[in-house]
Amino acid sequence: MKVKIYYGGRGLLDDPTLYVVTKMETVLKELRVDVERFNIYEHKSEIATLPQTFKDADGIILATTVEWLGIGGYMQQFLDACWLYGDKSKIPSIYMQPIVMSTTYGEREGEMTLSNAWEILGGSPCPGLCGYVDDLATFKMNEDYNLIIEKKAESLYRVISQKVKNLPTSNQAVKQSVLRTQSLNLTPQESEQLSKYVSDDTYVKKQKEDIEELASMYKNLLGRDETIENEPYTDEFKNHFVPQSGFSASYLFLIEGINKPLFIEINNANIDISYGKKDDADVVVKVSTNVLDNILSGKMTFQRAFMTGAVAAKGNFKTLKMLDSIFKLEVLA
Repeated sequence: MKVKIYYGGRGLLDDPTLYVVTKMETVLKELRVDVERFNIYEHKSEIATLPQTFKDADGIILATTVEWLGIGGYMQQFLDACWLYGDKSKIPSIYMQPIVMSTTYGEREGEMTLSNAWEILGGSPCPGLCGYVDDLATFKMNEDYNLIIEKKAESLYRVISQKVKNLPTSNQAVKQSVLRTQSLNLTPQESEQLSKYVSDDTYVKKQKEDIEELASMYKNLLGRDETIENEPYTDEFKNHFVPQSGFSASYLFLIEGINKPLFIEINNANIDISYGKKDDADVVVKVSTNVLDNILSGKMTFQRAFMTGAVAAKGNFKTLKMLDSIFKLEVLA
């Protein structure tokens, strides 16, 4: 059995949550559980990649401290990363126990926040532990409190080992009916790759610069009236077009070396391709002729080109991802 602990506090010596987590870690190890702790503040530059550590976990503990209001920034960022980049096929099999200690007010609300978040992600929350601590030394010396902490650790062990089932909740219904369009519909491999890029400051900075350059280039192109001879790439896109039932979108390609943008509008089985001024595209793509030639010849996919920075884009990410489906290109080995 593997349990992973994610501590979202600031790591202060007098943080009561650290004491509780350490106590629970000791009890779990006595039960021969493989325990690994991640102090989120030590991974603040790579929070987006932390959800990938769920892969071999049977259960997790989300632990944080309410110092003045709410669960704190590190834990909130971690939950955001779980929603955006976590493996949605793995999370439902993971039990989560929330641990929230408070030095002010709001420990119950914090515990409920963590439980609700995990349910919306698709996982199964376990009965958690929350409490108010005024003086840490007094708290540590109280044998009744220590016994409660030990029992909570044992409870998590039993829940995981017995694979206890939970009744359906309204949070799951909310996810299915209201929130289903808010997350990125990525495969686990794509989620892991994207999370690594997001946590890479150099890559993110380069993407922002590319998008700014793309927007500036687009504005300049809109003011030009040059005609495009032979209309390159129009036949290639039409020949590789594969209609997708119920899918409609528009793409604007800013191709280096070509004075006017290439506009592609798709409506179910219909495709319209033209060069000219358009300002209502769902996705704007900046690409060089070399990269576009490689994509259209099957040497790489649109998705791979975007992930590696060979293509810059702004707009709806899901619509961008559909390029590899609506233009079926045989990728060379």
